[in-house]
Amino acid sequence: MSEPSTAPPPREGLVRWVWKLFWTPSGRFSLAGLLMFGFVGGVVLWGGFNWVLELTNTESFCISCHEMKNTPYEELKGTVHYTNRSGVRATCPDCHVPKVWIYKIIAKIKASKDLYHHIMGTYPTEEAFEAHRMVFAQRVWASMKENDSRPCRNCHTVDSMDPSKHQPASHVMMLQLATGATCIDCHKGIAHYLPITEVEDHNARWKFTK
Repeated sequence: MSEPSTAPPPREGLVRWVWKLFWTPSGRFSLAGLLMFGFVGGVVLWGGFNWVLELTNTESFCISCHEMKNTPYEELKGTVHYTNRSGVRATCPDCHVPKVWIYKIIAKIKASKDLYHHIMGTYPTEEAFEAHRMVFAQRVWASMKENDSRPCRNCHTVDSMDPSKHQPASHVMMLQLATGATCIDCHKGIAHYLPITEVEDHNARWKFTK
């Protein structure tokens, strides 16, 4: 009677070993199953993330808190950006949410503090909002100065403007653009009221130039 062989079993081929690992990396879940679950889960999470992102890009979301609806939104409704002869309306996200994805995410992160102040009741009345208007305005102006008035340029382009239809003051503004100025340098308060001190300064400069 021959004795059992003590030679090691033949080694599995590389393809067979990878196939086995792919389908049975553990006693409970296969690698293929984990990958498919991860892919489907990733799609669901990414879709949910973008759904929430787009939901927060709507005007209805922006004015769902009283701080925005009672003051900035009411101010916007009295401007040419809200009602005009062309029937083109600029909503809150058109100006305050960048189109480029990376800038949009940065803006969302920065805007999270607005939710914090809403929850904490930092600006419970219109008077409280008004007391901080200068801070809000300077923050927006600085941002627009930094990004060369990107929100304006989402809709307005210099190449599309007809100089023959400009007012005299517009010609001066166009010359300033050529020297490095940007839209917000001349168009502060175009969608929301200026802070009181800024209005006084604007009126003084206007009288001086008349």
